[in-house]
Amino acid sequence: MSKSIILKKNGGPEVLELQEVDVGAPGPDEIKVTNYAIGLNYIDTYHRSGLYPLKLPSGIGLEAAGKIEEVGSNVKEFNIGENIAYASAPLGAYSQQRIIPSKIAVKVPSGITHKQAATLMTKGLTTFYLICKTYKLKAGETVLFHAAAGGVGQIFAQWANSIGAKVIGTVGSDEKIKIAQKNGYTHVINYTKDDFVKKVMEFTNEEGVPAVFDGVGKNTFLGSLACLKTRGMMVSFGNASGPLDPVNIQKDIQPKGLYLTRPSIVHYFTNRKELQTGANAVFEKVKFGKIKTEIVKEYNLIDIKKAHEDLEARKLTGPAIIIP
Repeated sequence: MSKSIILKKNGGPEVLELQEVDVGAPGPDEIKVTNYAIGLNYIDTYHRSGLYPLKLPSGIGLEAAGKIEEVGSNVKEFNIGENIAYASAPLGAYSQQRIIPSKIAVKVPSGITHKQAATLMTKGLTTFYLICKTYKLKAGETVLFHAAAGGVGQIFAQWANSIGAKVIGTVGSDEKIKIAQKNGYTHVINYTKDDFVKKVMEFTNEEGVPAVFDGVGKNTFLGSLACLKTRGMMVSFGNASGPLDPVNIQKDIQPKGLYLTRPSIVHYFTNRKELQTGANAVFEKVKFGKIKTEIVKEYNLIDIKKAHEDLEARKLTGPAIIIP
């Protein structure tokens, strides 16, 4: 039996239930995994609350790292005892042990710990597709990233710096300014105190930026559009402050001929080859010291309600994990 978090109804952290589950054996194209570290991500709160609807009851959690216990009869690319990580549906990473499709797993190289891998999959792969796929960031460019002190934000600036780009970041408190600066942001704006549009234009000599990466959502969307150059790209990839209001194309997009995209991790990793390629790029950045991660808090699986409360209250100043 495995202890797992089960979601039977949508709501606040109180709806997360710890139960014992019979895991069973993997099917032909599946692997049985013991999780050693589980990633805690803001998207988990969307699944829990119902913002991203699920068929209930359901497991929860997209990301974890561990070891393979059993492999299905058709699985050729993995062996028992190998270290793997994953960050994909089906949900259910909040568990001690589970069965997953082999196609969502990647091999974790030596030199990368389970704890590191569990913080790098969702956040690292998100950064990879944002910088290398959605908007191909180039050396010498300056872009804007919201929630600069968050898990993705910390990796994003380091990755951008590693290719010679600069990033202006926004944060929600003065305490988070130093965190963002530590991770390589050229300028950091507390958007609860300062007009970030005015500051961005000041920092760019009134030119604006070619791209904005916005995981905050409702509170920053229109201001982000105002920061863009003509033909700039608005990359909206999250809703930390709430879902976006409907976009008025003629009013918001047409005047500067802007591009608007709403990417997610599922759009860029549609098969194992794409997934392993992205993961290898992330792991390489870490192994060569281009990206450094610091886990700020560890929770036990039994404390999952507290973990979600802290996540939504913006108390976490970097990656956090769950130890099953």
